[in-house]
Amino acid sequence: MKLQGVELRRITMPLVAPFRTSFGTERERDILLLRAVTDGAEGWGECVAMAEPLYSSEYVDAAAAVLRRFLMPALGRYQESARRPGGTVGITASDVGHALAPIKGHRMAKAALEMAVLDAELRALGRSFAGELGAVVDRVPSGVSVGIHDSVPALLDAVDGYLAEGYVRIKLKIEPGWDIEPVRAVRERFGDDVLLQVDANTAYTLGDARHLARLDPFDLLLIEQPLEEEDVLGHAELARRITTPVCLDESIVSAQTAAAAITLGACSIINIKPGRVGGYLEARRIHDLAVAHGVAVWCGGMLETGLGRAANAALAALPGFTLPGDISGSGRFYRTDITEPFVLDDGHIAVPAGPGLGVTPLPDLLDEFTTATEWVPLD
Repeated sequence: MKLQGVELRRITMPLVAPFRTSFGTERERDILLLRAVTDGAEGWGECVAMAEPLYSSEYVDAAAAVLRRFLMPALGRYQESARRPGGTVGITASDVGHALAPIKGHRMAKAALEMAVLDAELRALGRSFAGELGAVVDRVPSGVSVGIHDSVPALLDAVDGYLAEGYVRIKLKIEPGWDIEPVRAVRERFGDDVLLQVDANTAYTLGDARHLARLDPFDLLLIEQPLEEEDVLGHAELARRITTPVCLDESIVSAQTAAAAITLGACSIINIKPGRVGGYLEARRIHDLAVAHGVAVWCGGMLETGLGRAANAALAALPGFTLPGDISGSGRFYRTDITEPFVLDDGHIAVPAGPGLGVTPLPDLLDEFTTATEWVPLD
């Protein structure tokens, strides 16, 4: 398959309501989409970088710049040098990681490029994303991420609404000053049968261990990324001081870092976000590693459009994903998605079965949300 070039498309998607975490508050998503054009098919990728470098060092403007200046030229050089049987020039999705390895970091940009190439490749072959990754189910349980609210009553109203919609697991965003009481209130209001977990997004330090231990009586599924992302040793120590299982998110950027965290005892659960780890192929490697070590995994979300949501659903259908992920219905964040909307059905989201991602952007909606486009040829 010969890659001819990639269209970089910026879109702005308003959220149905502000989404607040310890990093800040989002009211709209500035999203970079990639459309890969090959001699066999077109494919779509979605970059999950935020508008500002808060969740990670990556941000949307930088992702567009590194794709334009470094990643696409590197992929072009690789394609020209990689002769296929018969002397033809081309690449596969598995080549993308090798081609881009010399360029340090920028995993979200690399993941978006790999996703677009993989989508094109699978569409040309008539194979699905789910089938390629190794999915074993055709629908996945859906949890919902609930942001920080202005008051506990407002939080309880929000959780009540999500449970009424059928979400099978609730994740509460927490930060110092918004942790014990919100969790207590949710447990008291909705009971012990609700699957409940919390996400700190690096908001605490090891010095908060005694305070975080106060969450132990609430029988949480996990506490996600309580400490700073590079403090893997701190997480290992925290895991010894609390009984709530520690889950790592931002700390896991590759299969190598996952192996180190598991060896150190820094986590018993891993949140796999493909954009954070450099792509869906690396995400599958982390899944396989975790399964081999008896570590549970689940698929996190980054407020994706239907494109990223389709790919995440395919990944979450692998056998090691034993906990509900953040693969909510499209309506959780967007009144109008750019694809046919994903709809919650009995607490689950269907895994697309068509070629590639199994979904494509609807042209009218894509144009409505587009703010800029740029064609980057593969010279």
